[in-house]
Parts: sequence; C-alpha cells; structure tokens
Amino acid sequence: MLNFLNKPYPFNDDLRHNAKIILFISLGILVFLLIFQPIEIDTFSTKEIFYLVTGFAVSTFLVLSVNLIVLPSLFPKVFYNSKWNIKKEIFWNLWILLAISSSDLLFYSQLFEVIDIDLSYIGKIFLLGFLPVSVLIIINQDRLLRSHLKSAQQLNKRLIESKQQKEQLIHFKSDYKKDNLSISPNSLIVIKSADNYIEVFYKSEDLVKKKIIRSSLNKACETVRELDFILRCHRTFIINTNYINEIEGNSQGYKLHFEVLDFPVMVSQKYIKTFKDRI
Repeated sequence: MLNFLNKPYPFNDDLRHNAKIILFISLGILVFLLIFQPIEIDTFSTKEIFYLVTGFAVSTFLVLSVNLIVLPSLFPKVFYNSKWNIKKEIFWNLWILLAISSSDLLFYSQLFEVIDIDLSYIGKIFLLGFLPVSVLIIINQDRLLRSHLKSAQQLNKRLIESKQQKEQLIHFKSDYKKDNLSISPNSLIVIKSADNYIEVFYKSEDLVKKKIIRSSLNKACETVRELDFILRCHRTFIINTNYINEIEGNSQGYKLHFEVLDFPVMVSQKYIKTFKDRI
C-alpha cells in the first residue's frame, strides 16, 4: 500500500491551464446551483439566491486560485513536479475539499446569520465542495491520459523512424567509383581512417568484412550523421555503439572493445561528452 502511495504522480504546474480550469469549475458551480438547487434555493428570495449562488461560485474561485496558482507560485519546491506522488495528491485534494466546504459554510452562515446550522445543510454544502474537487480530479486524469497518449505517439513515431534508419542503406562513395559501398546501418561496426582512405568494418552473413574506400572520415561522418547510434569518437574512428562489448577507462579517455574486432578503439577527450550522452 505504501509503495502505491509513494508512486510518482506529476503535479499540474501549468498555471495558465489551471486558471482556465478554475474559471470553468466556478462557472459550473454557479450553473449547477441554479439548475439542480441542491440546497433548496427556491425557498429564498431572489436577492438571497443571487448572493448565495454568486457567493459560492466566488468562494470556489478564490479557494482554487489560492491552491492551484498562488501557493505553487510562492512555494515551487513544495510542489516540484518530480517529487509529487499519489499520497501528496490525495492529501492535496482532501485539503482543497475541506477548504472549499469550510469557505462555503462560513459564507452561508454569515449570509443568513445562522449560528446553529442543520446537519443536513452541512452535508449538502460538503457535497457541494466535493463537486469541484471531483471535476478537478477528472480533469487532471484526462490531462495525464492525453499527455501519455501524446508521449506514446511520439515514442512510436521515434521507434518507426529508428527502425527505418536501420533498414535503409548508407552509401559510402569512393573517389574511385568501383570502390563504392552500400550497407545497412545496423551492419556497420567501425570506420577507421587510414591516410587518404577509410577502412569500413561491417558484418555480412555473420562474418566481419573490411572494405577500403578512397575517401575521408569527414565525408563518412556526413553520411552517418543522422544515425544516433553511430558517432565519431576519435579523429580516426567512427563507431556503432550497438557493437561495443566493453568500455575501459584510461588517462586519455576511454578504450572500447568490440567482440567482433581484434583491436580496441579510443575515445578521445574531445568526443567524451558526446559519447557519454549517446550511451
């Protein structure tokens, strides 16, 4: 149970969105009171009905404004999105419910100068306070659902793009046309600079092959620059991170070992940050 209560639950810190929610709920309370008359407002005079309905709507507006806009603005660390959880959200909603109900009850007693309020009226006012909190919870759940759906769509799109990247061929053009090489990005292991040539190590039919091409490492970088799993790690090396078997640290940077190759690859200081970000 405690594990469930401590699960992350992102706090809605979008103040502009909250302002719209507050206005919507406050107007909704006003309409609800006029249509359904939960506290029998038809027994009151027109003036009393106006004051009561308007007062409850304003009371709801003020309480929600303080709790959803003012307090999060004044104490952002308390409402920090990543530290918010289900337990805090439950207590927060209970607090808003208590605040709205108390505010409505106080306004009702002051308006009609009532000292001893009937329990049935207290219950109705409490339930009236429960209404905006319920709407608030539903809106927040809808917000989370929409956020997760949008995020899932973006991830699916990224997944498809990643698969397409792996399926498409990359073309290494040589200064001598007969030495051109077209391979799947996923088959590329390492590209090594060798003077005016590059040595392309790649897998083909479960065998590691090497192709020497008359070209530069800079041109090879341009060819693979949109593939996030292939990157330059040294002035003489481009690597496919999917083939790294072990990373060894040393004073110059990192030394990478590939199970399918018989030589290590260095990561120089210049490329360490990029390498760590990609990994």
